Amino acid sequence: MGKYKTLLFDADDTLLDFRAAEDEALRSLFAEQNITLTPEVKARYQQINQGLWRAFEEGKIDREEVLNTRFALLFKEWGQEVDGAVLEESYRRYLEDGHQLIEGALELITSLQDKYDLYIVTNGTSGTQHKRLRASGLFPLFQNIFVSEDTGFQKPMKEYFDYVFARIPGFSVEQGLIIGDSLSSDIKGGNLAGLDTCWFNPTQKPNETSIAPTYQIRRLKELYEILV
Repeated sequence: MGKYKTLLFDADDTLLDFRAAEDEALRSLFAEQNITLTPEVKARYQQINQGLWRAFEEGKIDREEVLNTRFALLFKEWGQEVDGAVLEESYRRYLEDGHQLIEGALELITSLQDKYDLYIVTNGTSGTQHKRLRASGLFPLFQNIFVSEDTGFQKPMKEYFDYVFARIPGFSVEQGLIIGDSLSSDIKGGNLAGLDTCWFNPTQKPNETSIAPTYQIRRLKELYEILV
């Protein structure tokens, strides 16, 4: 085994294909409302949603505000007043059914589970994340799942990582590595916590920030080269 002992994996868009799950959930939600989900509406939803999650990561708003206002804000722009919390509840039910995997995720984690201490570190709703991870087959391969809702903090807050580290037996920052797709959440959080970081960047997005990952990979299987 190389330098690392403990591997902290983000869930969405790192192991679970959140984009695919989101697409299905949005289509189902809008069909339930008898509204056509156009590319324009979907793109605007994603802009609103991403902006709210960034504000959450920065500690400006809480998780409930993200979840219960995003659909209200979206529909308001199209001249409709809706109960954001009610639509969120429907959307959440559809999203929980989405457990599509990123290519190579199950094979990677299966091959690593006997060699490393594996943990999930994810922002989001606890019930939804646990259900999706169970349905995907990933859940039993990890020693623990740390969802922001359960911790009282969120990535990239140092307090979130302090919470996680305190619950990993014999944890050593020097032997830990976080793997995730988000510069602002996973990589920044890892940097603040003193961890080495691996940016999963399958589409080769340019890094236009000051956030510097230790490593960068395009495919999950490239992680093997880092762990040697």
